[in-house]
Amino acid sequence: MGIYVNQVGYLPKAKKVAVSTFPCNFQLINSQTQCSVLDGTTTPMGIDDCSGEQVYQIDFSAVMSPGSYYLLAGNGERSHTFQIEENAYEALKSSVMKALYYQRCGCELSEKYAGVYTHKACHTAPSVFLEDYINKTPSPRQFDMTGGWHDAGDYGRYTSPAAVALAHLLYAYELFPEQLQMDLNIPETGNDMPDILNECFYELTWLLKMQAPDGGAYHKLTSFSHADFVMPEDDLMQFMIFPVSSMATADFAAVMALASRVYAPFRPEFSEKALAAAKKAWDWLEANPYVGFHNPAGSNTGEYDDECDLDERLWASAELLRTDAENSAVYLNKLKEYSAMPMSKTDFGWTDVSGLATLAILFDPSHSAQELEPEYRKILLTEADRLCALQAASAYQLAMKPEDFVWGSNMVVCNRSMLLILASLLAEQEQASSYREAALNQLHYLLGRNAMDISYVTGFGENAFKNPHNRPTHADGIELPMPGWVSGGPFKTPCDPAAMERIPAGTPPMKCYVDDVGSYSTNEITIYWNSPVVFMTAFFAEK
Repeated sequence: MGIYVNQVGYLPKAKKVAVSTFPCNFQLINSQTQCSVLDGTTTPMGIDDCSGEQVYQIDFSAVMSPGSYYLLAGNGERSHTFQIEENAYEALKSSVMKALYYQRCGCELSEKYAGVYTHKACHTAPSVFLEDYINKTPSPRQFDMTGGWHDAGDYGRYTSPAAVALAHLLYAYELFPEQLQMDLNIPETGNDMPDILNECFYELTWLLKMQAPDGGAYHKLTSFSHADFVMPEDDLMQFMIFPVSSMATADFAAVMALASRVYAPFRPEFSEKALAAAKKAWDWLEANPYVGFHNPAGSNTGEYDDECDLDERLWASAELLRTDAENSAVYLNKLKEYSAMPMSKTDFGWTDVSGLATLAILFDPSHSAQELEPEYRKILLTEADRLCALQAASAYQLAMKPEDFVWGSNMVVCNRSMLLILASLLAEQEQASSYREAALNQLHYLLGRNAMDISYVTGFGENAFKNPHNRPTHADGIELPMPGWVSGGPFKTPCDPAAMERIPAGTPPMKCYVDDVGSYSTNEITIYWNSPVVFMTAFFAEK
């Protein structure tokens, strides 16, 4: 039995719902005074398909007074403690963004900025081309590829995931700049840029190194196989530059065009350099059809393969249309061409970036693709209505079906929240309110209102997960992980030994999760699982 709440907290004026697995009378207790501020009875919601449980809802929306609370059932069962406050997600917003600093590669993380999570500069040796490595070339070509963020629980760096994470963050800043002025305590703090842009700049500076002389973008920069669970400075394996792919090149072009706009007021020289790189990548795309990527035999680092690059090309054309006015006719024609092709236009992950094209089109103050706006608006709002219907039918108010619990299911949850947020910004007031509430419900799930009774963000909530699949977290000897990391979350078909050993066959998808460092299929961290949470918390920080 359990009572599941958002363990971080609820906004005073928002709807506040918890979930229980049993019927009961309940009290909402102020944890400071130990007095009840609300009595009520659960509402039966039937069997939840994703958790396989008979569930009930506890609605305490009537309580708006700031404070610390917990729910107490008549049988003595109680929830975790949570807050009701106006700035409920401020600390979360900063920590989820600061977590990316801990992924910095190629530089020392000093105590001044990293606290106890220090390490020496890592992966500073020159990189070589994959072909030279495989062919054992006596004098391989060497390149300085230092910088950027480690992508996930491993030490690789990947072009497309980097582009997608940056897009989430840069659009968050473009749409909610006032909410993203927080001090992150990073080396650049106090200069002329907000820290979110400082941190993104570190990644962008590295990403520029991933462009080949002909304009294509290298797919990834990793060792041939994953390192052991050692600190980053102790990983001395040879890093290599893997071949160009059209997916990576289109994502590179798109995010560099976006970055050119965002950084123009702060770093005009970089802005020009980013746009030039984007245009060069575009020229490569125009000259080359689909170029895929697969790991060579024996290599096991992240593959990030994609059998179709049309969504990436769609996004690139949309971003360049907004940024490069001089060649707008070219990009608009291509955007129309790609828009006519069958694709979702509502996804924000690395596999399908079509939703980022939709974002670029619908939130363009210059209306560069005005004739396409009605079509894209309809697509986005139709998907938002579908997600609202899903969460309305869910006892956990989660916009997911059982089959949606894929590897990295929390990314799906957060990206759907992003889409609902965009819908709320476009819709009329009453409908906008419904979309906003639906988007917030996805955050409630992430922070503990789920069948695992766990907060999927390290350091946030009384029962936050503690054992991410992340090499430095395991190797540093520190009991608790860095705060602010988002877990990949439940995976309906867990495939790593740690998860398969502890999750029985037939377990409902919402419960297919284990908080174990060995569970790479349910408990890894990545930069692009954190980035949508920055977007979400920036939006919910708006008054």
